[in-house]
Amino acid sequence: MKSNIWNWMAAGALFIGVTSCESILDLEPAQSLSNEVALADDTGVKQTLIGAYDRMAQSGILGGDIYMNADLYAGVDDLEWVGTYESYKEIYNRDILVNNAAVQDLWETAYEVTNTCNNILNALDVVDAADRDRVEGEALALRAWCLFELTRMFGHQYEAASASTDLAVPIVLEPTLAIGENSEMVRNTVEECYNQVIADLEAAQEKLPEKNDEFINTYVASALLARVYLQKEDYENARDAADRVIGSNDFELLADVAEAYGQDEATDEDVFSVEISTLDGTNDLNEYYALNDFGGRSDVEILDAFFALYDPADARSLLFVVDGDVRYTSKFNNEFGNISAIRIAEMYLIRAECNQRLGTAVGADPVDDYNMVHTRAGLPEAVSVTLDDILFERRLELAFEGFRVHDIKRTKGMIGTMNYDDPKMIYPIPQIEIEKNPLLVQNEGY
Repeated sequence: MKSNIWNWMAAGALFIGVTSCESILDLEPAQSLSNEVALADDTGVKQTLIGAYDRMAQSGILGGDIYMNADLYAGVDDLEWVGTYESYKEIYNRDILVNNAAVQDLWETAYEVTNTCNNILNALDVVDAADRDRVEGEALALRAWCLFELTRMFGHQYEAASASTDLAVPIVLEPTLAIGENSEMVRNTVEECYNQVIADLEAAQEKLPEKNDEFINTYVASALLARVYLQKEDYENARDAADRVIGSNDFELLADVAEAYGQDEATDEDVFSVEISTLDGTNDLNEYYALNDFGGRSDVEILDAFFALYDPADARSLLFVVDGDVRYTSKFNNEFGNISAIRIAEMYLIRAECNQRLGTAVGADPVDDYNMVHTRAGLPEAVSVTLDDILFERRLELAFEGFRVHDIKRTKGMIGTMNYDDPKMIYPIPQIEIEKNPLLVQNEGY
């Protein structure tokens, strides 16, 4: 059984990852590093930061589950879960038990990464001055990303009238190194959580460099801000953040949409991607979506009704494979392919949607951004566009990439017979967390 997040935090363990073998002999074993050693000097803090990335890349978050579960949750019209794992079946049926393993995994992993980041932020004084802003920015961005995912899965959709009273998750900003610290915290509101996420990302955006190898840079922070602001329905700020990413000219749509998925290396389309190798990383998108021939379990079948949404001339209609009489997505057919966490296509669609809603043309006219994605798919250029056109293009372009349930919530839609704000449209607080922390209040309906 997995440990309770508060027990983990009390234990004080830090996840340390090593990306090369240059100095591995100089380190204590990765899983037994004490906090004192890990945070004592510049090298230790930076390796602890790599450890935070490593944990973030596991299945509970960027390793695939936050994407797949968001689509399973809203999959009634698009896909069908046929696998044997009960935790995913409960999410697909929107009938989740309080001991659901996938729900617990998100909570636990996100708070593990958060605590590691908090320890890094508490040890910045030992980091070389030239690198201090970068290290701080990366830790802030990772912490914000975790809080955002927790907030939109355990708390209701942001709505101005209720965000200050709707509960989300505890905001943890202090590092835990001793037993008993942070063991009893209350849930913060949706408003408070969004404010903290935005504050962290805005600070990260300012501190991070434009280039940062495979790690988070300033434009990744901006892309995350665009995603956060869009979910909050703050269209002006979402537009401007997306425009900053596009305006960097560091990313471009690939000519062939099929090349945007499952590559061994990051592509020019990737704003941020997660590297998967034979030695490290988890690719749950491949495991559950792909056929056995490609290393998967064939657990997610694509419904004919969804496939029929694509024009026959749409190149994205080729991103499917039929086995027998069952259709599957082929986006994730490389077992060790990168997971594209943020693509520039999303930024074009965010800017198009926000400009369309606001009646503005910051960066480009909405129809021009729409056409960037639309014509790349081999479809004729549009001369005008509506909001519905943009949202429909978003559904086709970002299918099975973790957006569906969040888009339904922010556009006030329905999933089956459930309204977007139905109590069962958010996760239950894991029962084991409530047992360990009596100050946590369970969500309505659980």
